[in-house]
Amino acid sequence: MSKSMARVRRALEAAGLPADIHALGEARTAAQAAAVAGCAIDQIAKSIIFAGQDSGRAVLFLTAGGNQVDTARASAVAGEPLGKADADLIRAQTGFAIGGVAPVGHLNPIHAFLDPRLMEFDVIWAAAGTPHHIFPIAPADLHRLTGAQLADFTA
Repeated sequence: MSKSMARVRRALEAAGLPADIHALGEARTAAQAAAVAGCAIDQIAKSIIFAGQDSGRAVLFLTAGGNQVDTARASAVAGEPLGKADADLIRAQTGFAIGGVAPVGHLNPIHAFLDPRLMEFDVIWAAAGTPHHIFPIAPADLHRLTGAQLADFTA
């Protein structure tokens, strides 16, 4: 098990939640992940990271798989202009590589926002620290664990 996936597992277990991690195989998109998980595309929680242009910090947006983050709306809820986060910033802030950023188990605290669409489901699925693994979680548990602010930031 990778160090990144182990951090996700520990974070879930520390919160008293099951660490039910599933392999995705070659799935690369939210639609492909949904097919593997046997769920709707919007039940896939995508982790989208931007760089705060004023703060220099990474900002995490957890959005439903079928939604796209609107940069102007995201900037408004973040309270600063946002730009593209590079791989170095993402790795330094979260400890994860692009494509496998989990919503939990980060190396450093991160300011996070949660798409209200995700709260409409009993179970959602998120990256488990690698581009090839996901885990199921109740949206309320994800909200609690991440401390993410519910916000409308999608197009």
